[in-house]
Amino acid sequence: MKDIFTIIIRLTVSCILAATVMGSAFIVTNKAKKHNEHVNEQKVRYALLGYSADKPIPDSMALHEVYRYIVSDKQSQYIGYLLSGKEGFIFLTLDLSGKVIDNKSVEVDEAKVLEKEERDKVVNGIVGAGKDAKFADQTIIVTNNGERIAYLLDGKFTGFKTFIGVMLATDPKFTLLGLEILEHEEDPGLGAEIEQDYFRNQFKGKTFEQLKDLDVVKEPLPDEYFQALEGDIAAEDAAKILKKYGDKDIYALTGATISSRSVNNGVKSIVKKFAYRLNILDTALAEQKIEVAF
Repeated sequence: MKDIFTIIIRLTVSCILAATVMGSAFIVTNKAKKHNEHVNEQKVRYALLGYSADKPIPDSMALHEVYRYIVSDKQSQYIGYLLSGKEGFIFLTLDLSGKVIDNKSVEVDEAKVLEKEERDKVVNGIVGAGKDAKFADQTIIVTNNGERIAYLLDGKFTGFKTFIGVMLATDPKFTLLGLEILEHEEDPGLGAEIEQDYFRNQFKGKTFEQLKDLDVVKEPLPDEYFQALEGDIAAEDAAKILKKYGDKDIYALTGATISSRSVNNGVKSIVKKFAYRLNILDTALAEQKIEVAF
């Protein structure tokens, strides 16, 4: 009997030690994973803005996150924005017509704001009991010397198989600066070609007016246009060719028209909705004379 108790105690201690080691390892690796995700996101963002090792990021440039939440109670629904004020964070609540319902200063560490779980806890604490705040999306307003120079937008939409996740950049007038495909499950060799430069770069330079009516055409992609989109020719020659096709619709991927249309419609929707929401947000900020960092 004594031996049995000894074995049980040893097994219990071994399990506790193993659980401690595994738990510690998970915490460390999870932190490293999140750090790597943030680093990769930053690389994509700066690349979309045209910065690289050959074109360093200016010290005067800043990225300002704007988090949008859907706030609801038993009777009504509102839009909440967690954003950077002149002195810390602000949570601004608007009704569906754009009227300001509430404006609160938020004391929270910036590192916590970057983590979704921590940020959600903070926001739900702000809206109070009886209300629920669900994260909707995140956008980034880019400034240089305090002036807006670009917007970075994340989004997801339905593809041929599941969802397609993207990040895109526009200038202050909502002309597309670049598009990156972050995730998808489209078929290799067909819909998966949405990742390729010759497809993604067709969107680059499209103005807001062009985007509104942008369509997909089932025509062969001209060879000279393909080379320019892929960057396989001299920059000066590529610029001329890209200008030549600048007002054209998007050439569909061969055998993957549905995937092509999904990206086209998804990008259009993201930009149009953002432009509409930003106008409402800017109007509310101006009317209430709320000072923000962007």
